[in-house]
Amino acid sequence: MTTGTVITFYSYKGGVGRSFTLANTAVLLARWGYRVLAVDWDLEAPGLHHYFGPVLSGEPTGGVVDLAHDFLAGRTTARRHAVRVDVDGGELALLAAGRVTGGRLASAYAQQLQTINWEELYERGFATFLETCRAQWTAEYDFVLIDSRTGVSDIAGICTAQLPDRLVVVFTANDQNLNDVVDVVQRADRARDRLPYDRPRHVVLPVLSRFDNRVEYERAEEWRRRCAAVVAPLFTNWLVKSVPADLMMRHLTLPYVSYWSFGEQLPVREERVPSADQISFALETVAAVIAQQFDRTDVLADNRDAYVAAARSHSREFDLDLLVSSPRALLNVTNQLIDELRDLGVRAERSVSGDPELLATVEPAEHLCLVVDREVSRWQITEAEGFLRHTLGPDGANRQLFCVLTHRTDRSALPGFLRSLRQIRLDWGVRPAQVARALHDLITAKPATDTDSGLATLRGAVSALRSVPTDVPYPARFELITETVGGMSTALDDGDLDLLFDRSADLSLLSRAQGNGASFPIPADLRAQVDGLVDRIDRRINALTDRKATT
Repeated sequence: MTTGTVITFYSYKGGVGRSFTLANTAVLLARWGYRVLAVDWDLEAPGLHHYFGPVLSGEPTGGVVDLAHDFLAGRTTARRHAVRVDVDGGELALLAAGRVTGGRLASAYAQQLQTINWEELYERGFATFLETCRAQWTAEYDFVLIDSRTGVSDIAGICTAQLPDRLVVVFTANDQNLNDVVDVVQRADRARDRLPYDRPRHVVLPVLSRFDNRVEYERAEEWRRRCAAVVAPLFTNWLVKSVPADLMMRHLTLPYVSYWSFGEQLPVREERVPSADQISFALETVAAVIAQQFDRTDVLADNRDAYVAAARSHSREFDLDLLVSSPRALLNVTNQLIDELRDLGVRAERSVSGDPELLATVEPAEHLCLVVDREVSRWQITEAEGFLRHTLGPDGANRQLFCVLTHRTDRSALPGFLRSLRQIRLDWGVRPAQVARALHDLITAKPATDTDSGLATLRGAVSALRSVPTDVPYPARFELITETVGGMSTALDDGDLDLLFDRSADLSLLSRAQGNGASFPIPADLRAQVDGLVDRIDRRINALTDRKATT
């Protein structure tokens, strides 16, 4: 079973936005489908309960200080003190510093903390007790985010040396922070070496916080370069070698936004689709690096939006497999296409909203299909751009955008970002069943199952046979139709569904022939041949449907 990752958020100095960064990162990770536990280990100045206060399921009745007292009371495992945080439907919990009443730490908290002698606790075996807590947390959560005390102390040592798998070091652009940020990490590494537990060298994410480059741009750029140079050693064991430290530092910079500097706030709850100049945009990047386990940073350097979208789509469950967007003129064809897709087991619906704001916040389907007739509509462009903005993964194949083009559509006239996609043609003679089968195979990355593909092919054949006209302008046309129907019968006898599929497409094309006004009725023997084949295929469809219903 995969265990979770423990990440400590640390800062050498206070007032840099460490708790703010952790709280918002926790909300994002939970929203994206990860199970998250936030732990307030900044025991002398705790504050996470203020960030989560309005959305806590209840006030914490205990917290980190109670872990120590549980141990002193002789317990081998800690009591459950975490409280659920109700945000965005994700799984997020808070282990506060201690008991909270009326939005404030209980009056007994200070006394509880002062009675704890951390050195004595460790002499009595508290480290083993913490390992048990750690194992419990990582079994239940994907990410355990610990808010550590600043500076160098026993408490900070627990958070930076024993507990974490990784560190997030939050700092601001001043000498007080820069002079010691790397040294603190090195001291933590040396402390880990002395532990009796198997802990590798720290992997550290440096985050430049509260950075304001809106006015003094040149001076800000000078400080940014200086910060990148100082923390460059922290990138050496995880950043892809081709990615410059300065570029990564830009991605890991949280801008100063005065609006969010008042009180304890969660901007990521309000800025659901942030623009590049909003603080939630940068917070998404930080959360995505954590979600991706500090991996694939070359993708982040090339395409930040795709990198974040890949993290966002973790364990995502969609109501639909495919959303089909089409103009009103193709409503009937689109409905047929959707019916055929459903027969193949694809959960499909037609896009009915013309509201871009809805697309920005609701993603009901894993994949999107544009059915284009003559030209792409403005709404379809909006849909496609929104889909690509929010759903591309680093390998570009997790979620897919498809184009189905009618015979009246000029591929060269499509927008550039659509021309590069693989198109499926809905030309004369190509039926919705054929398009549905192609879409199914692309979505599942494998051919339809025998039952599903057989049903679709057989139903397509019946549809083609029933479209045979009662009269044609040229007698020779019936000779071609007779030959094609005979080929369909042979394919059915041989169980060759691919050939039956092709002959059905041929028959559909022949049935649409235009003439000069003359009319020759269908021969009786051909009509009997067509009707007989329809009956045979209907019986095959019923048999397959019954078999599918019992499996």
